[in-house]
Amino acid sequence: MYRTLRAVALIALCLGAMPDVHAQAWPSKPVRIVVPFPPGGPADLLPRLLGPKLTELWGQPVVVENKPGAGGNIGMDTVAKAAPDGYSLVLGPNGNLVVNPHLYAKLPFDTQKDFIPVTMLVLLQQLLVANSSLPFNTLDDLIRAAKARPGSINYASYGSGSQPHLSGEMLKYKAGIDLVHVPYKGISLAVPAVMAGEVQLTFAGIATSMAPLKSGRIKALAIGGARRSPLLPEVPTFAELGYPEVETHAWFGLFVPAGSPREAVSRLYADTRRIVDDPEFRQKQLVEKGYEPVGSAPDEFAAYIARDRESRGRAVKISGAKAE
Repeated sequence: MYRTLRAVALIALCLGAMPDVHAQAWPSKPVRIVVPFPPGGPADLLPRLLGPKLTELWGQPVVVENKPGAGGNIGMDTVAKAAPDGYSLVLGPNGNLVVNPHLYAKLPFDTQKDFIPVTMLVLLQQLLVANSSLPFNTLDDLIRAAKARPGSINYASYGSGSQPHLSGEMLKYKAGIDLVHVPYKGISLAVPAVMAGEVQLTFAGIATSMAPLKSGRIKALAIGGARRSPLLPEVPTFAELGYPEVETHAWFGLFVPAGSPREAVSRLYADTRRIVDDPEFRQKQLVEKGYEPVGSAPDEFAAYIARDRESRGRAVKISGAKAE
């Protein structure tokens, strides 16, 4: 009897010393996704669409936390310095990861060392749109008009180094034309400025452009990307018009702090990809809103970022853009 009790006690002691594998399984508590911009807009919409779906899969709350400021750098820095446990993510836009390192002499974080890429969620291609009253209806028309009267055509952006600025300066460089850059203070101001005739052109996303395009207040001359958008199949790409270097894309992806557990990264990628690949979610929540769904694996995303960083560096150099 004594030996039996002693054996039972020893087994209990060993079991007590063993880690609780189930309790440690990720995720075992709420997960937060930091958005480095204010509520509203494409950067805020994506995690709010994903959050409920991830909550269903994990049985844990997914909290979206907006931390705007400094062009997105405050939110990025918050996650760069968060505990590397897989419970803090940031919705990283390409501007902060591949453009800002070329614009800022110093950032509070290292874009290449402080984050682990989880997955690129979506690509967004921008359109070159013009005021509907202008006499040119194609990109060739615009280029001929610009060459006939250098400096007479202007385009809006939302600041030095923004995607519309880089796209406009690359178009100028490759087409050999002179367009005047007019920076506005926010992304929401550029298209209304074109509609009002304050400026003649801008680069804008499909979601932003669709309503004024349908109403005839603006017209689309070209779109970025390797293929035409299924939402606007009549609009040719810059590539097919002979200007593949004019890149208009933006992208959003999920990142965790460097040193986060591999288990968490793998689970984040697998479950996010599962949601992005769901036919109904993909069509209704992404494609119809002007997003191009991606869902790339971590290593694919990392390789894409490296190429994009180099490409954006060339565009920043050509544009002469500097941090404002």
